[in-house]
Amino acid sequence: MLEPFRKALVLAPHTDDGELGAGGTIHRLIGNSVEVYYVAVSCAEGSLPPELPKDALKKEMLDATAALGIKVQNVRAMNYSVRTLSYHRQEILDELIQLKREIAPDLVLMPSSRDLHQDHTTVAQEALRAFKTTTILGYELIWNNLDFHTTAFVRLQAEDVEAKCRALKEYRSQSGRSYMQADFISSLARVRGTQVGCDYAECFEVVRWMI
Repeated sequence: MLEPFRKALVLAPHTDDGELGAGGTIHRLIGNSVEVYYVAVSCAEGSLPPELPKDALKKEMLDATAALGIKVQNVRAMNYSVRTLSYHRQEILDELIQLKREIAPDLVLMPSSRDLHQDHTTVAQEALRAFKTTTILGYELIWNNLDFHTTAFVRLQAEDVEAKCRALKEYRSQSGRSYMQADFISSLARVRGTQVGCDYAECFEVVRWMI
């Protein structure tokens, strides 16, 4: 499934979303010599405790993406405030169109179209507009999904899951959240793997598939 792709763009509404939804797949893509780009639309400064520096999540994102093997020059962040992305649809769309011209990805990973978070919904909708001629897979964030269409699975090896857990461990400011824990990440990967007859997997919603 992953062999035809040359360039993949991971769209994260907030720092850590891309790793949570597709960290194992990102690691496998890089292992298959796919050039991976990662863009966070918001660094969620407004969600940080006041005692932490405002750039804490941006620094953690750089460490986390490096743990997955993404080149530092392929990682960037936009400057939109958390929970306000719907107010900036046109600006976000314009930036995504520019990314399409600059990177020309043949695979885009974004939040599921059924994600309930307002920022995630905005990124998913504007990404579909910007990349409507590109294969798009929506990643799973089960705490935000009222339902989820498991229409694509990526088989993972243990090392892919381990890399995902290492990456998420870099988000020290988010360590108290239950979905950041290694046992949760590994268990979900086992559940998805069991569904398709392998040890580990991540599942995706097929939003658009270009053949």
